[in-house]
Amino acid sequence: METILLNQSQIKGLMSMKEIIESVETAFEVHAERRVEMPAKEYLFYKKFRGDLRIMPCFIRGMNESGVKCVNVHPDNPRKHDLPTVMAIIELVDPKTGFPISIMDGTWVTNMRTGAAAGVATKYLARDNSEVLGLVGAGVQALTGFEAINEVMDIKEVRVSCRTCKTREQFANYITETYEIEAKATETIKEAVIGSDVLLTTTPSREPIVKSKWISPGTHINAMGADAPGKEELDSHVFYKSKLFIDCWNQASHSGEINIPVAEGILRESNVQGTLGSVITGDIPGRTSDEDITIFDSTGLAVQDIVTAWNIYQKALNKGIGQKMNFLE
Repeated sequence: METILLNQSQIKGLMSMKEIIESVETAFEVHAERRVEMPAKEYLFYKKFRGDLRIMPCFIRGMNESGVKCVNVHPDNPRKHDLPTVMAIIELVDPKTGFPISIMDGTWVTNMRTGAAAGVATKYLARDNSEVLGLVGAGVQALTGFEAINEVMDIKEVRVSCRTCKTREQFANYITETYEIEAKATETIKEAVIGSDVLLTTTPSREPIVKSKWISPGTHINAMGADAPGKEELDSHVFYKSKLFIDCWNQASHSGEINIPVAEGILRESNVQGTLGSVITGDIPGRTSDEDITIFDSTGLAVQDIVTAWNIYQKALNKGIGQKMNFLE
């Protein structure tokens, strides 16, 4: 048997954002149906270097898809080492034998499936007449999040907030020129938030930067930035007036947007409406009124990576793409 090796340039053309949204929606669904064996992600912290390594295994019963993602987060990489903040490798494993059937770049998969999760949440939780998208953060995850939300929402206006003026201006110009959607850079986060129908937050902040008083009734928030203990982007007061949905309690309570409110006793599991997967399966309601403020706390699940990567692998096999390697030789 041979292992198929796939680098980033090989996998980029194999799946569109629309297809990845479908994969991620399937991932949330099978997770809600309890068909997934998936321990919460494990962290190894490099405090000296301001980074961490995360291990994310998963097995999906019925689909017989299994694998593990190894992913890092090093915020100083772009500035100090000319490397992405997030890099990853995904190994797909034949559950019958444990044989590694494929090893592929996981950086692009991570960026795309994270954005796709925001798209799925917006599809199920945002108001149908939503038109204005506010972005807090203007990095790679903001771009893939925008691309995914643009697949499920008729966006008329985008407001881009970022600490760096040049970055937010370039981001807004790119959206306007590429998608022909009116996009403007805002000098403050407040300007990006107030009046937005859907909000996407993708910063590594360790203190609240989005204030509860800026959030209007009817807003849907995709809180994507908090993915490790100690991170938070939202003023915890917003939870008191919102319907809160998560991807997984074990991860969200430990390292998601709610990790600090949970640690401080402000939030409990009983304050959570349920998982996004349970909304997709129809087991719980999502938005029930145009006045509801809804929040999706996304931590990123291994099942999202494995379903997406398995589809990429199948497409690569069909097209004869990838290098074959026998590690047992």
